[in-house]
Amino acid sequence: MFFFKQWKLIKIITTAVSIALLASSALALTSTSVLANHHKKGHHVNLTKLDKVIAAQSDKNKLRNKYRHPKQTLEYFGIAPGMTVAEVLPGGHGWYSKILLPYLGAKGKLIGVDYNMDMWKVWRGDGKDSAKFLEGRKTWAEDWLEDVKEWKTKGSASVGAFAFGAMPEKIQGSIDAFLWIRVIHHINRFEDKGSFRMPALKEMYASLKPGGIVGIVQHRSPEKNSDEWALGDNGYVKQSVIIQLMKAAGFKLVSASEINANVLDIPSEDDLVWRLAPALSTSRDDPAKRKLMEAIGESDRMTLKFRKPK
Repeated sequence: MFFFKQWKLIKIITTAVSIALLASSALALTSTSVLANHHKKGHHVNLTKLDKVIAAQSDKNKLRNKYRHPKQTLEYFGIAPGMTVAEVLPGGHGWYSKILLPYLGAKGKLIGVDYNMDMWKVWRGDGKDSAKFLEGRKTWAEDWLEDVKEWKTKGSASVGAFAFGAMPEKIQGSIDAFLWIRVIHHINRFEDKGSFRMPALKEMYASLKPGGIVGIVQHRSPEKNSDEWALGDNGYVKQSVIIQLMKAAGFKLVSASEINANVLDIPSEDDLVWRLAPALSTSRDDPAKRKLMEAIGESDRMTLKFRKPK
C-alpha cells in the first residue's frame, strides 16, 4: 500500500510537471514574438544567432535548458550582439558566459563581477582551508580571465573583470546590462555582519549607462514564508524584497516575467533550494525521495527586469 501511494504521488507530480512545462513553453513563445522587435541604442536582439549559439552548447548544459530557459531569458532582458554585459559571479563552468561570449560577438564585451572581498571574509573566513581560499580570491579577476580564454572562439566578445568594492573608474557608465543569475541572494545573507548589499547595488548603478538594464533570475520564496527564512541562506529570497531593494538603489522596475517559474516548487521553512535538482542534497541515499525531488524539477524562479533612469 505504501509503495502504491508513492507511485500514485509520483504520477500526479509528473503530470503536473508536464502541464507546467507546456504553460511555460506557451509563455516563452509569446515572449519571443514580442521581443523579436526589441531595439536598444542600435543593438538588435538576433534570434537566429542566439538559437545557433545555444544549439552549439554541450549536451550536458542543454539538458537543463527546460528549467533555465536561456534563450527566452536573454531575449526578455534584451541582450543583443555588440553590448557590454556584466555577469555577477560567473561560475567556474561558465554556463551563461559560454553563451554570452559568442552571442555578444567581436564588438561586444563580457565583464565578470565578483563579490566584495570583505564579504568573502565574512562568508568564508572561518573553517578548514579558509586562509587558502581567501588568498586565492584576491586574484579572482585574473584567474577568471585565464579561464575564459578556453571558452573563447573566433568572433567572441572581449572580456574584463572586477570585484565589487574595487570597480575601476573606467567602468563607470560603460555597461549596457548587468545580469544576476541565481546569485543575488548572497548579498542579502550577510547584511547583519557588514554593509555589502547597497554598496554593491550603487556600484552597479554607477557602472551602467543611462537606460541600462539589470536582469535578475533568482530562487523565489513564497511571500508567506518568514523574512528570516527567506534571507538567502536557504537559497530563496522574496520577490517583493528584491524589488524593494532595487528601487531603493534608484532602479525602475520594467516588468516581471514567469519564464523561469515552477509552480511545483513550494518550499516550506524546513527546505533548502539544494534539495532539488541538480544538487539533490537531501536524497542522495534515498531513491524514493530522489524521484519525488526530480519530479518537482528545479526551483521556482523570479525573473525581473529593471532599468537605470536616463
